[in-house]
Amino acid sequence: MFAFAYHRPSELADALAALAASEEAKPLAGGQTLIPTLKQRLASPSDLVDLSGVTALKGITLHDDALVIGAMARHVEVATSPVVVAHLPALAALAGLIGDPAVRNRGTLGGSIANNDPSADYPAACLALAATIVTDRRELLAAAFFTGLFETALQPGEIVTAVRFPLGGEGTYEKYPNPASRYAMAGVFVWRGGDEIRVAVTGASQGGVFRWAEAEAALAAEFSPAALDGLKPEADDMIADIHGSGAYRAQLVAVMARRAVARLAAAR
Repeated sequence: MFAFAYHRPSELADALAALAASEEAKPLAGGQTLIPTLKQRLASPSDLVDLSGVTALKGITLHDDALVIGAMARHVEVATSPVVVAHLPALAALAGLIGDPAVRNRGTLGGSIANNDPSADYPAACLALAATIVTDRRELLAAAFFTGLFETALQPGEIVTAVRFPLGGEGTYEKYPNPASRYAMAGVFVWRGGDEIRVAVTGASQGGVFRWAEAEAALAAEFSPAALDGLKPEADDMIADIHGSGAYRAQLVAVMARRAVARLAAAR
């Protein structure tokens, strides 16, 4: 690691002030991406602002027909929260699939979506559930928040403070994990409420998380796994690496989508 100044404020205002004091300062949430990056000397922030002591960034509550989860809520807390399990069981189940126990006990919701790794799970839930990302400055719909591979609409010094998930409808998440890392090689979150269908895909696309419009249209006409027969994302748009080709990931997306639809259809 390179040398840096370490801050652990207890108030949000103090955390924001520490971040604003230097253009090279970085916020530290769960550290599941940032700490390995620092160890490999791939980043050299002047300051690390540890957000783990900021109480205002924690908590899971119900408010105005929405589930509000603080940015510093750890994956294990989302997975086991009675409130999440009761009101958004698909989100709790998704959180329980993230990484391994060590990752789930350290990683946070806010850190995950702010990093916007193309293989992260939460972005799919945010898109499919039409979540609102709350920052210290504004509120953004998930569709406007995720802007590309490892990119979000966050401005310098701006941090995620909470995520607001509207209640209603029903959803489920199906994921094919990398056997080693448990990152999603393809993860599909399907949600339906009334006549509206949302299908969000993570882990597969070169552009990061996305809504699969073709699948949504097919399912709006007939909500069944058979409605997706023959549908796949474009292989050329998918990630191709040592773990799988673009065609392989496109096929995984199709399979995970059919599984998610089958599970929702069976629950009716």
